[in-house]
Amino acid sequence: MNKVYQKKHDLWLAILFSSFAISDEAIKSRLYDFSMIAFRHLKWLAEDILQSGDDYNYERGFELYKHETTFGVLEALKKQTQQIQQHYPNSVLGERLKTDDAYLMHYLDQILSNKQNDQAITAFDMKREWENLDQESIDALTLFLFEESYKEYELILIYAYMQARTDDKVQFDVYQDLIDESHFHLKSFGNMMAKLGILALPRELHEMTYKIKDLSKFIKDGIAEEEAAKEMCKELSANIKDDKLAKFFDFINFQESYHIELMKKLL
Repeated sequence: MNKVYQKKHDLWLAILFSSFAISDEAIKSRLYDFSMIAFRHLKWLAEDILQSGDDYNYERGFELYKHETTFGVLEALKKQTQQIQQHYPNSVLGERLKTDDAYLMHYLDQILSNKQNDQAITAFDMKREWENLDQESIDALTLFLFEESYKEYELILIYAYMQARTDDKVQFDVYQDLIDESHFHLKSFGNMMAKLGILALPRELHEMTYKIKDLSKFIKDGIAEEEAAKEMCKELSANIKDDKLAKFFDFINFQESYHIELMKKLL
């Protein structure tokens, strides 16, 4: 079952980053919805694995290929979705996973059947251009996006790992809030990376990152990390010569403040 979990982790990332890479807003939005369904699959698989007395990890085999067209992205995604089908368990859960994937593939076929949907992909062109931003601002934004996209991916997986192992309602609810918030941040940063042409997959997590032995220390370190992220947001907001972006990073900064309060509740 750990093999199934790893392949589903890969598929979640494939759907998610396909949504970032594609510029068509309707397709992008729909794929993001499918990615959230795939993440729920991961949650249910984790519960199933732990209830059976087994375990799972966050190893992965997915690579983000730099396709140049929408159809290139979607054809690769369809192939990956087809390949996982044989690995699902013969169970009620396995049937749910199969039928959800079947509808995803049906949707992909619909998009692929219309050649007007095939557009150029610029998410990997490395142009690093953003209207109204000078090179210094783009450099600062680039560094921020690489660091924070990994942080949000890391937090999603860590909180999901811990949530699956607690029977405490307060902890469970706080983890869910933090997971949801990190999903939104990762989505925002991923789309911004694609706009800059620097879309890239966050590095894989080492198991010592999510196998937490000292919860109190982890939370205190997490609060310090959120404080550091707040400072980065404030610096970007002050230095970037774009009012919309400045307001966005103020918005993220205020959200990080509440994350700190949620983490204090865990203490």
